[in-house]
Amino acid sequence: MGYDIELYESLALWIGLAILFFFIGMAIQDVLKRGKVPLFGRVFVWIVLFTGCAGFIAKGIIQFIYETQGLG
Repeated sequence: MGYDIELYESLALWIGLAILFFFIGMAIQDVLKRGKVPLFGRVFVWIVLFTGCAGFIAKGIIQFIYETQGLG
């Protein structure tokens, strides 16, 4: 029926990366909790983690837009 394998591969990649980011976040939360890190340190760590994920997501969105418009 014309299944597009590239679509499935791309979808699996993004889902896998989302799961990876989730597990990284859970590991960081565990380390912060066991290390009894003060509130300022916890907030700083989560801000850095969030901006890293947001940058990665923004890169993917920009890349998708460029590719669909034929620029890439």
